[in-house]
Amino acid sequence: MAAPGDTYQAAFERRWGHLLHPHVRALAWLLDAPDLLDPSDPHWEGRIASLGVLAPAIDAWLQRVDDDPSGLDAELGTRIYTRLGLYAEKLMAFYYREHGMLVAHGLQVRAARNDTVGEFDFLLDAGPDAVDHIEFATKFYLLEGEAASRFDTFVGPNLADSLGAKMRKIFDKQLALGQHPAAQAVLPRPVASARALVKGWLFYPAGSAPDMDGISARHCRGFWCALGEVAALADAQFVVLPRLQWLAPYRASSSEGLVSREQLQAALALQFDALPMPVLVAAVREEAGGLVETARGFIVPDNWRARAAFRQQLAAT
Repeated sequence: MAAPGDTYQAAFERRWGHLLHPHVRALAWLLDAPDLLDPSDPHWEGRIASLGVLAPAIDAWLQRVDDDPSGLDAELGTRIYTRLGLYAEKLMAFYYREHGMLVAHGLQVRAARNDTVGEFDFLLDAGPDAVDHIEFATKFYLLEGEAASRFDTFVGPNLADSLGAKMRKIFDKQLALGQHPAAQAVLPRPVASARALVKGWLFYPAGSAPDMDGISARHCRGFWCALGEVAALADAQFVVLPRLQWLAPYRASSSEGLVSREQLQAALALQFDALPMPVLVAAVREEAGGLVETARGFIVPDNWRARAAFRQQLAAT
């Protein structure tokens, strides 16, 4: 439980700092992180799932997996994951399977041989005559600008989507998959409920974190700023986070990759010249020869605000 004025990173470290395997830490975050969306808000019409408060037995189970991660490693396989969402799905599939809940994962529905209608992320056991359909998403959005829908003001770092667009797709298409005629041929049991389980982080302009209806009050949050604003950041030491380390707060047993605020700004200036894509960084402190995350944020190219505003104008037309 977070203390008043506590950061999520501090609370995570206090509860899960003993976990050392990166995949196990990522799984602990998926299971224990606050909901991104408020399941009780009327806007979501009861279609947002929540894992709720973890049972004490899960703590002991995660410790056993950390001590012997061979089962989790086998679940992930030898493939190199380039999609964070697929990596997170595999972690959740391991959890559901290990706890006897998983009926199917990634079950495809086809209307014809070359006509894929959709895919069930998870079908979970809901008794002998039913399954629960869970659509799972792990998302990272930055608050910027104005939009017709308040959730469209949260945009992806690559500007390809928004929180509003993602949820409309989930509600209008993915959660309706169980009602499609083609689904009846592959469903092992009728669908009792269809809900979205959404985990993630929301990022706010430095110094701003407004509350918003529909968003969980306890959601994981960070900052974002333009490259030219890095010098004004209060934190002094950073690590650039590879995509597969975006889930759980960062922890490392060495100081490899540690850069100063000035080094970060200089390195990203060169990187943005070649690839003008936002970069997620962790502010860190040194502890016992390693690094522990204290905050996180996206650094965006200086023209990113203008690009975001243009994309939102296009979406509104």
